[in-house]
Parts: sequence; C-alpha cells; structure tokens
Amino acid sequence: MKIVLLESLGISEDSLKRYAAPLTEAGHAFEAYPKDTDPAVQIERAKDADVIMIANMPLKAEVINACENLKYIDVAFTGVDHVALDAARAKGVKVSNAAGYSTQAVAELALCMMISLLRNVPQVSERCRNGQTKDGLVGCELRGKTVGIVGAGAIGCRTAELCHAFGCKVLGNKRHVTGNEPSFIEFVSLEELLKRSDIVSLHCPLTDDTRHLINAERIGLMKQGAYLINTARGPVVDSEALAKALNEGRLSGAGIDVFENEPPLDVNHPLLHSKNTLVTPHVAFASAESMEARAEIVFNNIRTWMEGNQQNIIL
Repeated sequence: MKIVLLESLGISEDSLKRYAAPLTEAGHAFEAYPKDTDPAVQIERAKDADVIMIANMPLKAEVINACENLKYIDVAFTGVDHVALDAARAKGVKVSNAAGYSTQAVAELALCMMISLLRNVPQVSERCRNGQTKDGLVGCELRGKTVGIVGAGAIGCRTAELCHAFGCKVLGNKRHVTGNEPSFIEFVSLEELLKRSDIVSLHCPLTDDTRHLINAERIGLMKQGAYLINTARGPVVDSEALAKALNEGRLSGAGIDVFENEPPLDVNHPLLHSKNTLVTPHVAFASAESMEARAEIVFNNIRTWMEGNQQNIIL
C-alpha cells in the first residue's frame, strides 16, 4: 500500500523515520510532504494513495474524490470537522482520529490562561519591563472560583480535575452524562452554568448545534466580570459578540486559542484587538510530549486498520 502524509506531525525527522520503518520494512510505500492547503497540490501528492494522513489542515471532498485508491484517512487530531466526512462515507473510506493525545496539553493551557488572566500576567510583565510597579494590577487567585466546563469529555474532565486541585468549585455541562465523570463536577444546564461561573472554559466539539453556542445572548447570561476560555473550536464562539462584551467591560477577560480559521489570522480580527484578551495561534494541543503521543497513535491506527481491527473509529 501507499501511505501519504500531507503535513508535519510536529516530530523530528528521526522520530518520523522510526515510526514509518515498520511500514516500509513490510513493503509499503511511505511519503511525507510539508503542509500545503491547496487542494490541487494535495491531489497531486496523494492521487494514488491508499492511506492519507493529515493533522488539522482541511481535507476537502474534491481531494477525497480524486484519490481513486483511497481506503483510509488517518487524522492526527481529535476533532475531524476539517475533513469532508460525507465524501469519505460516500466512497466507503474509513476514518480514524487520534483521540486522547493532547488531553493534558490542552487542559494545562486552559489552566494557564485562567491564572494569567486572573493575575494580570501580561500587564504586569509589561509594567516590569517599563520600570513600573504592580500598582492597580493586583489580581485574584484561582482558588475559590467557580469554573464552568462546557463539554465534559476527556479534555474537559481533565481541565476540571486541575481546577478542582486548585480549590475551585466545578460545574459541568454535556449532552450525555455517563456517570464516569469525576464526582466533584456538578452537572447543570448551560444557562445555569453561564450564570453561576466566574470562568467558563469551552471543550465541546464543533457541530451544527455548537456553532456560535456562545453568542451575544448567552454572553449576556454570564456573570458581570466573568472570564471565557476557548481551547475547543473557534466557531463555537461568536467572535464579534465576544469582542464587544470585552471592550464594553461586560466580561473581564478571555483566553482564546482557536478561531474561525487556522492562523495566520487577518490582523483585523476583532479578538486580536479586544481588551484583556490572551490569544495564542492554536497551540493548546501542541507540546513535545503530545506530538510524540500523537505520532504513536496514528501509526498504530494504520497498523491495526491493516490488520482488520480499526481503532479510534470515526467512520
């Protein structure tokens, strides 16, 4: 079989060769390319591939349809909303993801953003560099705050655990409570969570139901002076409505790692200019440890699929 990796997995060349070695030693072809979002380029590179590997760049229907031999798409990411699943389904192409690789990494960045916002870290850092003092910028502790977790899956629950360890009251909201969630999470409606939380942290997938889940109306339900953290998907939040709430002082701050599009962003994006907003270019999932874990998962995905035991099944 021919396996084509269409973008970097964020690991060293030596690590990539080590993971690919069992495939090439078994007689399969493996080719790796740098990221290019142009569908024409993707088609040229993968037109005769049996397996396509990607991370978080879009894989459109026209690419899937043009790859006549395609049997399996191996997504080195948790979310798969960037993959044309309808096209894959129509062609009978199997799809797996890399669920679980970045649970700790995302949870830690969410917590980092909470503490940085509460303690005014960017502002006091600038003050210090300019020979000034902390006057007027003394912040608050995370301990004792109520944190609302929207989407209490693996990442949401891990974020909840870290917040609980800091002494927070944790509220949760998810579509189906299984009973396997941490016992210290109090599950409530989304409206109640927004009304009661000092900090709202988003960890839900992007679906038709969650697109603009956090809009002007729901921001209006949040506590005056609350904080919003988004390490989930950009379109879950109405960016214009959030920027307006921040600039008007309705909310005290926001930590945003994800946007409607993958960075680089339009420099005029409203959340790049709103008050007290920490922005990062979609880095929550990316730690040295998580990149290695991700590579191991996706290469195991290929091995198990070839053996007839597909894992991490999306389709």
